[in-house]
Amino acid sequence: MKTLTKLAASTAASLALTASFAAAEVKIGIAAEPYPPFAEKAADGSWQGWEIEIVTALCAAMEEECEIVPVAWDGIIPALLSEKIDIITASMSITEERQKTIDFSEKYYNTPSVLVAPKSMEISGDPASLKGKYVGVQVSTTHANYVDAHFGDSADIKSYSTFDEQNQDLAAGRIDAAVGDSIAFQDFLTSAAGADFEIKAELNDESIYGPGVGGGIRKEDTELREKMNAAIEKIRADGTYEAISKKYFDFDIYGG
Repeated sequence: MKTLTKLAASTAASLALTASFAAAEVKIGIAAEPYPPFAEKAADGSWQGWEIEIVTALCAAMEEECEIVPVAWDGIIPALLSEKIDIITASMSITEERQKTIDFSEKYYNTPSVLVAPKSMEISGDPASLKGKYVGVQVSTTHANYVDAHFGDSADIKSYSTFDEQNQDLAAGRIDAAVGDSIAFQDFLTSAAGADFEIKAELNDESIYGPGVGGGIRKEDTELREKMNAAIEKIRADGTYEAISKKYFDFDIYGG
């Protein structure tokens, strides 16, 4: 009887362990800082935005239970490597430098980087036009890499922890111009604070910006990467991607 009891207990424990693995959630890392229209906190504390809806659709296509985990932007790759999260979906560009450390899914969108400044200011993407100007950019981004490479010898560069902080200083006149994603700038440009500002130039350098934005994944998680690639293809083929995107944009955000 004792042997049967021990066997039953052992079997139950084994089944419980199997069930816990089966129910394990894929932890989706997003930047804790607001980045509308891609991701921001709603009044009720939930996360909303285009990228949140897209990753929800991707999880459904992968048939995975997912948990959104906000992480400070400058610590998001370390969080992936330490297994606090499983996938980064935080508008992270696929670059050769990042691929030395982590892997990526196929891209799921691609939008240009831009230079924004007051409408009254005569500047462009030409580094010479920025001589003596203060240019703001968010740290640990491809935009920061572009600014360092192209404007570092002509402009004074000021770095910010968040995109919002950068835009606040731009509106307050503490910097002359700022660099960032064209879509992310739209909320600022259509706000009262951004009414006197405009896009001065699109900034292009594929060696810095890469082919677009993808999901960051640990190099050893090849199965998860392939599942995400298949999910991206599925939601684009079945119309889910387009249906979500139309709620936010009047153009094809996927890019060429």
